[in-house]
Amino acid sequence: MTREIERPSYLEQLERRRMNGMVKVVTGLRRCGKSYLLFNMFFRRLVSSGVPADHIITVPLDDDEYEELRDRKALRQYIRNRVKDENPYYVLLDEIQFVEGFSGLLNGLLRTPNLDLYVTGSNSRLLSSDVLTEFRGRGDEVRVRPLTFGEFLPACGLGPEAAWRAYLAYGGMPLVLSRETPRDKEQYLKDLFRLTYLRDVQERYGLRGDGTLDSVVNVLASSAGSLTNPHKLAGTFTSNGYKGVTDKTIARYIGHLEDAFLIERAEQFDVKGKKYITTQSKYYFADVGLRNARLNFRQQEPSHLMENVIYNELCFRGYSVDVGVVPRLEAGKDGKAAWKRYEIDFVCNRGSRRLYVQSAWELPDREKTKQESRSLILSGDSFQKIIVVGSPVLPWQTEEGIAVVGVQDFLTKPELLDF
Repeated sequence: MTREIERPSYLEQLERRRMNGMVKVVTGLRRCGKSYLLFNMFFRRLVSSGVPADHIITVPLDDDEYEELRDRKALRQYIRNRVKDENPYYVLLDEIQFVEGFSGLLNGLLRTPNLDLYVTGSNSRLLSSDVLTEFRGRGDEVRVRPLTFGEFLPACGLGPEAAWRAYLAYGGMPLVLSRETPRDKEQYLKDLFRLTYLRDVQERYGLRGDGTLDSVVNVLASSAGSLTNPHKLAGTFTSNGYKGVTDKTIARYIGHLEDAFLIERAEQFDVKGKKYITTQSKYYFADVGLRNARLNFRQQEPSHLMENVIYNELCFRGYSVDVGVVPRLEAGKDGKAAWKRYEIDFVCNRGSRRLYVQSAWELPDREKTKQESRSLILSGDSFQKIIVVGSPVLPWQTEEGIAVVGVQDFLTKPELLDF
């Protein structure tokens, strides 16, 4: 039997939102654990806090046993009939997109003061990002992601080093942990990508039989973490013999993949000029195991995968993450001044706090340390700066006050951000 994986961060988010007068919309990549979180973990949390079980109304709408409740009026009546008093009732609805006109239903239920509403929804008929927009300011999102390394480590039964290698290869989709062999893990991830995610997008947007989506996914997987844009990608397609694949088509397909939570975009931000640069962006996969599966587990460059993992971790911790650019006017070899751009891997903002993070697989000597530190120093400000390295190291600071931490510590010890 697979051990239950603790996900306290999401439970705390749901707990804080109890009875706040809004529809709690649990979003995220399919198969990342949204339904289990709501129907098992949160259900138990409610009961343990004193809520009677008969005051928790659960409806898994993807279950044929509840097929008749996919009718909006029938579901409304079912919920009304379950409410017997004026005490709080918690309504948990899974796969809400099975109900046509669900937004009107939920907005109507919101008018009942003792009902607290929670929904999930993500499949080919209605991806999770669409569910949230239906409520026009009355939806409160709880974004669920694949397992972080901090969640994966205690559940996988491996030591830290072996767990890190496994995580870089197979990622954090929860059911990966129930697959025994590397071959089984690989096949599960390949099937999940092909038979669930791509099929959802193809059916939702009428793309069946169009191989372009597959090709866009593969190109993005090969170049994850590299600066690119639809125009540049269209040139790649043209050079490889694809005709008629325009930058507009690629931009649209990338949007579909973002809506499905498969990839995320990191914009470039000019640290000095305090403005966004819209010419190119970086794309990261929501799960590195899924990214590897698209490439048949061939291109597993640890430095690139680590950068993707760090990006996902920062997003999990609630940061808005951009790619930093520090432009600097310098003399060239010919003596003429020219602009040179230095990159900070991640500029992270959360409320009034800013953090700079540089990802470096190794720092073998002082010269490499100076190289990785340069863009951070050139930012010219006093915000916290961290270099994350792939090998285990005791946390230390450079002469300029830049913290250096090992990636496993960074991923499992959030307090190190206050180092």
